[in-house]
Amino acid sequence: MIELHILAPQDQVESLSDVLLELSALSVSVEDADAHTEHEQALFGEPGMPPPASSWTRSKVMALFDEAPALEEAKVCLLGLQAFETCQILTEIEVPQEDWVRLTQSQFQPVAITEDFWIVPSWHEVPTGANKVIRLDPGLAFGTGTHPTTRMCLAWAAQHGFVSERVMDYGCGSGILAIAAVLHGAKHADAVDIDPSAVQAAEQNALDNHVAAQMRVGLPDISKGPYDTVFANILATPLKVLAPLLCGLVKPGGHLVLAGILERQEAELKEAYAPFCDLEISNACEGWILMTSGIKTVRS
Repeated sequence: MIELHILAPQDQVESLSDVLLELSALSVSVEDADAHTEHEQALFGEPGMPPPASSWTRSKVMALFDEAPALEEAKVCLLGLQAFETCQILTEIEVPQEDWVRLTQSQFQPVAITEDFWIVPSWHEVPTGANKVIRLDPGLAFGTGTHPTTRMCLAWAAQHGFVSERVMDYGCGSGILAIAAVLHGAKHADAVDIDPSAVQAAEQNALDNHVAAQMRVGLPDISKGPYDTVFANILATPLKVLAPLLCGLVKPGGHLVLAGILERQEAELKEAYAPFCDLEISNACEGWILMTSGIKTVRS
């Protein structure tokens, strides 16, 4: 395979990418042409903050072709387009054939939450000593156990234990927290999300981990509450908006477990939840915090 690198101004990237795909490119990717220089331009800000810019001033467009004749034909077509006059061919790079499935799989290793509780991709053997295991493969839905926010929620679940509790995983993504709750004693867990891809992934993961009988997966439904424990591993901004709803889902004496929060967002989360409950930091990892509350009586 051969990869063609093209320098393109901001206003040509989208149309150039479409043309390359029409010219039989297997894939097209884009990166900042000034990456790793003093002119490098950030596009993505911190969670909850607006992005600094919508696109790079100069982009490197990389098109992958199966063989040289297809690439040469694409170059001839591009050079004949008036719109391509503002673009520049940089280089061509031979790309070695790879077992991409195996390469992708190699990036995901088993994750130890505790000594006996592990998240293990389906292609790996279960580690010795792992008594509780979630089999979970990377997919479209967030939640593979590798992100600090997910690991902190899983560790809380392992430490807490559920003893026949009812649990909600709000914004469930892959459903990993609901599955963990069932494995640690929950009688029932509702895994809910507004993203159809997440709902589909969570349903399949529940089946794969043999907990489908104890899990309901679907869209959010507050009529199913209240719950002994409610997890919400999303981001600070939606967590603030959802404060009254989430607190209302937890029964007196229950627990609210919130993640997706940066350390600098602690005060604003406490302020948002103050009318309903008291939040405290129960764990921190790599700049993220886990905030929890044992709800005695929901304030009105």
